[in-house]
Amino acid sequence: METYAIIDESGFPIVRIRFTGNKSTDQNFQTYLAQTKACYRFSKRLAIIFDASKAGIPSLSHQKMQADWLRENKELMINYCAGTAYIIPNAAIRALLKVIFSFQKQPVPYQIFEIEPEAEAWVQSLVLK
Repeated sequence: METYAIIDESGFPIVRIRFTGNKSTDQNFQTYLAQTKACYRFSKRLAIIFDASKAGIPSLSHQKMQADWLRENKELMINYCAGTAYIIPNAAIRALLKVIFSFQKQPVPYQIFEIEPEAEAWVQSLVLK
């Protein structure tokens, strides 16, 4: 199975999720969602940087799975996620994010950035509060 996203918790409380550019499949997308939920296992405050620099556009069914995940994990995010930063240099992917959020609103503060240093500075400001 080709990995859809790589999750790096080594800088906790800042978690980095980098999309690989591999095509989404039911299996790798479910794995990505499960690994994302696992970031909350410590019940501690965190912030997430989603690096979509290499992201492809997931299928509509996977976009819906992402929206469902947001709805199902809303309380978990509200309780433990200070915010999410998205690194999205691609305009089509930025538009896709808006589609996903139209299915289900993002329950925590978020910002969209084109480059990583801006995203890093923003999440640092959240976790240092």
